Amino acid sequence: MSPEVALQKREQMIRDGFCIIDNILTDAFLQELRDESEQLLANYTQPEATRYHGHHLQVTSKDNTLVQKLLEWQPTLNALEEMGFGDFPVARGITILTKDPGAPPLYWHQDCYYWNDPISCAPWPQHIFMKYYLTDTTPENGCLKVIPGTHYRRIDLHDKLLYGSELGDVHQPGSESKEKYSVMFSDHPDQVDVCVKAGSLVMRDARLLHSVRKNDTDKRRTMLLVWIVRPNTIPDYWNHEILEPILNREKNKDYPSSQIPNEFLDYSETENKK
Repeated sequence: MSPEVALQKREQMIRDGFCIIDNILTDAFLQELRDESEQLLANYTQPEATRYHGHHLQVTSKDNTLVQKLLEWQPTLNALEEMGFGDFPVARGITILTKDPGAPPLYWHQDCYYWNDPISCAPWPQHIFMKYYLTDTTPENGCLKVIPGTHYRRIDLHDKLLYGSELGDVHQPGSESKEKYSVMFSDHPDQVDVCVKAGSLVMRDARLLHSVRKNDTDKRRTMLLVWIVRPNTIPDYWNHEILEPILNREKNKDYPSSQIPNEFLDYSETENKK
């Protein structure tokens, strides 16, 4: 991509928490990944606990040459480098995620597990979820939904969602129709449907609030997920103010994990308003 486009994509990641890179996969490689995914899924029994996520099959690069090829896919590595994200190490595996025909929606959540670490208030992405879609996505077949900017800005939904042990039996069949979990599966006025063509890559900040629509079609919708994490350092491209919690962060401290957005989300929001 051109330097101008790369800068736009990076700025969108920082501002909105996600971006799309179209046609990152060749048609031939896309078909290889489709065939391999279907073969792997044919021998896999989906756990009941992942009914809202769909098939949730993890495959490592050491066990599968096509997975290794995807993780080392040069167009993706080039895009990351051009966007200034070249310091994200190559992942070691993928997760095959599906929305099968008739599959229910996935509830609102975010995938940040490091809210106790001051690095969680970073304006730049530290953890990126890269989603390779093997089929076109639409509101009818279970496209991704996001609420732009919620990786650094608290909204009403943050305080209404259930986290960790509070989730209770949300993974049990029929939870989407229970009053207790209604907000988890609700629509939000600021939500955006992320509809893409097969072979495209969606990059998403781990902190971004997102969910997935149900699949009302008779065909499976498949996505390959790659999770990449950069070092806890200041990116070379960052030439703006460094937030105080990051400047004062204890580099060698082992911060306990937490999924619950805390004062670091609020701090980030306050600083971004200045």
